[in-house]
Amino acid sequence: MTILPTQVTLAAMVVLLGGATLAYPQGASAQPWSGSTQVQGHADHGSGQQQKPKPATSGHEDHSAHQKPAEQKAYPAGIPPLTDEDRAAAFPKLNGQHTVHDNGVHYYVLFDQLEWQAGDGATAGSWDNRGWIGRDVNRFWFRTEGEAEDGDVAEAQAHALFGRAIHPWWDVVVGVRQDFRPGPSRTWAAVGIQGLAPYWFEVEATAYIGESGRTHFRLETEYELLFTNRLILQPLVELEIYGKSDPERGIGSGLSSGEAGLRLRYEFRREFAPYVGVTWNRKFFGTADFAKAAGEDTAGARFAAGVRLWF
Repeated sequence: MTILPTQVTLAAMVVLLGGATLAYPQGASAQPWSGSTQVQGHADHGSGQQQKPKPATSGHEDHSAHQKPAEQKAYPAGIPPLTDEDRAAAFPKLNGQHTVHDNGVHYYVLFDQLEWQAGDGATAGSWDNRGWIGRDVNRFWFRTEGEAEDGDVAEAQAHALFGRAIHPWWDVVVGVRQDFRPGPSRTWAAVGIQGLAPYWFEVEATAYIGESGRTHFRLETEYELLFTNRLILQPLVELEIYGKSDPERGIGSGLSSGEAGLRLRYEFRREFAPYVGVTWNRKFFGTADFAKAAGEDTAGARFAAGVRLWF
């Protein structure tokens, strides 16, 4: 009888395994190395007993049998349970009211320019301030500006306006303006828009209607260029246009005057900022002719130093 090498090898493997058997779970494939089959064939060499095969599972044990029912947390002694009435009181319906400022009355006053100017052999003090008082949507606005030379007020005017917010960045204003100097006083009805344009340009555009069919339009825009959080350069441009001449006040029709300025301020506090700067102004067309007839300059530059305040 001839013993093949393959038979010898199989016999040796049986001896080495010590009688271990391969067991497959019920219903498992007969192929021991298939991906869905689990091999349970390791013998217990200490007792000589064969381990029972374990049923195949999906990899997640069922712990439902070991879970205890959820225990309800008890409130500390003296604290009653939370009710629906308590929740309603904690989260009331606001009915569209403002949740931050609570529709309260606030105010703001700004002295944008409070300065001393020197140029063309003359000195002058000037001011430009504005402010408001009211709620988030409806406010009373005021503006005043003027200039004094040699202790006398040369120019002065004041606005009293009602403003209403039509956009988070824009207000419409209507009211009156009173001119005190130069020349005879004038009263104007005013309507305009003011706010923050794209790219952070602050804009005031106001139209006026006065006595005898006089009309006036003024546009003012300024920008704040931050070199640091406290060092700020403020360019400003202002243009004035009149519909008809007013010889008593030295004003001609058309483009009347323009002013440009650069002011560099340092904010020691947000409410207090000294500054230095330079301004340039010019009178045009009919207004320039009136100025020449009165022996006044039609253009000039001035050095300015002052302080910007708000509260």
